[in-house]
Amino acid sequence: MALKDWTSLTKIACRVVGQTPIPLLWTFAWNFGWRNLWYMRSFEKRSAKGKKFFPAFVMISVTESCNLRCSGCWVSAGGKKRLTNEQLDGIISSCKAEGSYFFGILGGEPLMYKGLFDVFKKHSDCYFQLFTNATLLTDDIAKQLRALGNVTPLISVEGLKDESDRRRGANEVYDRTLNGIRACRKEGLIFGVAASICKNNFDELVSRDHIERVAKEGAAYLWYYIYRPVGANPMPEAALDKTQIKALREFLVEERRDAPVVLIDTYWDDKGVAMCPGATGMSHHVGPSGALEFCPPLQMACEYVDETGKNVGELFKQSSFMADLRVMTAEQSRGCILMENPKYLAAFLAEHGATDTTSRQTVMKEYMQMASVAGHDMGEDAIPERSAPYRWLKKNYFFGFGAYG
Repeated sequence: MALKDWTSLTKIACRVVGQTPIPLLWTFAWNFGWRNLWYMRSFEKRSAKGKKFFPAFVMISVTESCNLRCSGCWVSAGGKKRLTNEQLDGIISSCKAEGSYFFGILGGEPLMYKGLFDVFKKHSDCYFQLFTNATLLTDDIAKQLRALGNVTPLISVEGLKDESDRRRGANEVYDRTLNGIRACRKEGLIFGVAASICKNNFDELVSRDHIERVAKEGAAYLWYYIYRPVGANPMPEAALDKTQIKALREFLVEERRDAPVVLIDTYWDDKGVAMCPGATGMSHHVGPSGALEFCPPLQMACEYVDETGKNVGELFKQSSFMADLRVMTAEQSRGCILMENPKYLAAFLAEHGATDTTSRQTVMKEYMQMASVAGHDMGEDAIPERSAPYRWLKKNYFFGFGAYG
């Protein structure tokens, strides 16, 4: 069975190599593959020795601006907060000084952020994952991304035609997103498709048909998230229940045996034990206000970068708030405290004097009103990886780092 597992990934690799220009493949292999693996190892060693903290990689939301109005989104609709180009450049430079060269770039919609590609070009030694709804990802944008060579678009598809329009609050979203996907394939980009799974899109997207559809469109990877009912329009009734979360995990584990795309999640380790990237310190977030945040949906903070952004390294190392939050979340659950116990989280944030980092300034009220929903910790029902290559990848790219004792 292990041979079958490796054969599947070999076929994916051959397909991606066949459709991707050599310069893009080289940049991916060096900037993302080798550098990222080396830094993850360094992070593990640094954590084991108790040295000053710095996350394995940093996610950056560059703007609150977005052309869609999705339910369950934590970003403030109509919000105007944005990092300056100087701050974004400084944050990246500061992270590079710590040895970190991989960044997730989010919004809002990051393609609405002016000057973004200039920053990508300046930091050609880095690799960027661009989280986008792709409705603005034209043929010209795809050509620019090909010329840059150091960006992988991660394109959000929240359902097929009807569900996309309902969830996104706009018309013809699916077709417009599909046009962006096809522009990426036309230019030979290495790109992925993402989905935030809720009750309303579960049957459409947690399916072999969807995997095959994504592969046919040329995606290299498919990233599954679990819907988090947050923001001004949270829709908690759409959150998955425990049975559905278990079904999602079972689906991922089984489909990884022979799926024609790489299937990604950041919820479970190789043994199927639940993990929180924030609790492990693997990943933290800088918001569009310049706030140091635990993760993108947790929009409360105690520290902000300065006008240059270059102090982000020292802030991560010195933040007692972030350190306390990592300890508290690890002690409370291996799942997601924002979903499982939002009121306890709100009390912790109030005790530490954390402030709302958004334009809407209603986050604490939202947390106090949130109902608890199921998280991804399945306890004794944990489902280990069945695919040998995925077990290896989970061990080497997704450690526990001793966060849970």
